[in-house]
Amino acid sequence: MSDDSQHAGSASDSGELQTTTPAVTSLDRELLSKLFAQQNLPLAIVGGMVAAIAGGLAWAVVTVASGYQIGWMAIGIGFLVGMAVRTLGKGMTKTFGIAGGGFSLFGCALGNLLAICGLVAQSADAPLVSTTLAILSEPAAAIEFMKLSFSPMDVVFYAIAVYEGYKFSFRQISDEELEVMLQRQSTV
Repeated sequence: MSDDSQHAGSASDSGELQTTTPAVTSLDRELLSKLFAQQNLPLAIVGGMVAAIAGGLAWAVVTVASGYQIGWMAIGIGFLVGMAVRTLGKGMTKTFGIAGGGFSLFGCALGNLLAICGLVAQSADAPLVSTTLAILSEPAAAIEFMKLSFSPMDVVFYAIAVYEGYKFSFRQISDEELEVMLQRQSTV
């Protein structure tokens, strides 16, 4: 909900309606109950995971193709994941934001790791798939490669990605949409 529609109440972590003013009517509660019933955490999780993987793959391709690790890719992953979680999950509770932030972090780490695999394969003139599988099959080696490629700026971009993944994961309801829903609800 937008900041201007606080009169309708807010959600706790458990998804229960907590009214912020006595002006919340039974109509408002009924509408909010319907909105909460539309939430779909399993679909949000699937969407967040797919978006994180797609974003991580895109990051790796751009890094290998350009030869540079572009931190702004992390911001794109955060946005992509957050929008996927929002669109598919229709979430209004913190659980959806946490999922969006977590998958954004996963997508960034995956992008870095796959970029490392691609750069190692490129420099060794080795096949990409076998190099990637060799690195991924040795978790200690993968962690060591991640440590070697780490830069303090990674923390900044990862943090922005997590913030965006969290922020964009919540369903947004404009005042106009809320008015239409309330009008439909009152005619029923």
